Amino acid sequence: MVTQLVEPRLLTYEDYLALPETVQRYEIIDGEMIMTPAPNAEHQWIVGNLYRLLFDFAQRTQVGVVLTAPLDVLITRQPLRTRQPDVLFLSAQRTGLTNRQSLRGLQSLEMAPDLVVEVLSPSENPTDLAEKLADYALIGVQECWLVDPETETVEVVRWSGEGKEVRELFDSGDTLRSQVLPLLKLPVTEVFA
Repeated sequence: MVTQLVEPRLLTYEDYLALPETVQRYEIIDGEMIMTPAPNAEHQWIVGNLYRLLFDFAQRTQVGVVLTAPLDVLITRQPLRTRQPDVLFLSAQRTGLTNRQSLRGLQSLEMAPDLVVEVLSPSENPTDLAEKLADYALIGVQECWLVDPETETVEVVRWSGEGKEVRELFDSGDTLRSQVLPLLKLPVTEVFA
């Protein structure tokens, strides 16, 4: 008996558009759908805190919209590549998105978020994280917050127009500062409360 190995079929952008809606978290990396296990309860608590704090700020100041995963952010169509940041912010000034009605019909984002938030898990692979950051820089994300539940710190990564990366670390005694949201005053302790 001869065993024949079959190469997995890589997804195209057209295949992606035909996928059914799901709440399962996955990313598509070079056409391959990578399923991720459900986050743990602490991760989701922190995501909830961040969403609530950013959503309340965005609503109060009318600066844009805040969304949570699962929501695909398109990185490239060929080869197909998507990411699902835990939380993301889209400025009204740049995107025109301001409320629920303006989001109607968006299945995925084909525009770069201004800000993405990644809550790190203990199993986070440094290579995978570096690839995520490179993808975000590629599409023009201005700022990424790397939230570490273990150390209760937030590392802010910013990219300039020339692609230069700047990093700043905030811990429990600090107030988080954002260039994307300059009016935001967010004590780091509230992220982990």
